[in-house]
Amino acid sequence: MSPERLNKALAAAGLASRRDCDEMIAAGRISVNGHIVHELGSRVDLDTDTVLVDGQPLQRVDERVYIMLHKPVGVVSTADDPQGRPTVVDMVPDAVRLFPVGRLDANSSGLLLLTNDGELAHNLTHPSFEVEKEYRVLLNEAPDSEALREWRHGVLLEGERTAPAWVDVQEQTDDGVWVRVVLREGRKRQIREVAKLLGYSVLQLSRVREGPLLLGDLAEGAWRELTPDEAHDLRTHTPPPPEQRSRGERMAARSDLRGLGAMGTAAGAAGIAAASQRERSAQQDDRPPRRDSRDGQR
Repeated sequence: MSPERLNKALAAAGLASRRDCDEMIAAGRISVNGHIVHELGSRVDLDTDTVLVDGQPLQRVDERVYIMLHKPVGVVSTADDPQGRPTVVDMVPDAVRLFPVGRLDANSSGLLLLTNDGELAHNLTHPSFEVEKEYRVLLNEAPDSEALREWRHGVLLEGERTAPAWVDVQEQTDDGVWVRVVLREGRKRQIREVAKLLGYSVLQLSRVREGPLLLGDLAEGAWRELTPDEAHDLRTHTPPPPEQRSRGERMAARSDLRGLGAMGTAAGAAGIAAASQRERSAQQDDRPPRRDSRDGQR
């Protein structure tokens, strides 16, 4: 095989996601032909070069494993935790080295994938692929039409505007108001920080979909392997990055996000109904604007 970027080669070998491989390289944990590598752009040929991880030969995986976990609150989305908190890796079989695809903060629950397929992890998490992630969010009160408009069009968060999102009010409960949020980027604690910026508190947050994969009725704390069809759908779902897409494909992708509103349900309580009515009345002006899909990051 021809030389390729070290992080890509390590991810393809099943060591970790590309992002985590970058962190391992920067920390001096990877050596090539007896020399510790710190340069992220280094290239390697796994067929001819000797690669060590923490002083041990790199083990290349032969079989790809894909597991869906319903992450509970209180569990961190890392392979290990310096504070000794339970991790998502603790909750799945340890016969094969697995790593989480993306993150859910400790106070959030829901769908989290674990795999040894580093390329799939990269394709699902890199912002250029714009993979949708859907969340069910309990707010302390219903967002008004102006807040919905700002959230959907993007707000300034730490000096950078968030990408367009779909946000719609779903139902009122005694505990608060359930809102659905669909993102194609994923900054750290993004939903919580945007809600706070707009004057609302997130009481609960759960991821219910990633790309074509639905959490369904998988119990909290439970896990299962993906079916062959699910794994295939996940691998083939991720589109090429924007620079490799035609103009028509890019426009269709943006149109898909705008059209998500048709899936919303009307809220029963008077306050929610009023908020929904205000949103519908402003909906023609409330579509997310066109935006370069390279903006944003998870």
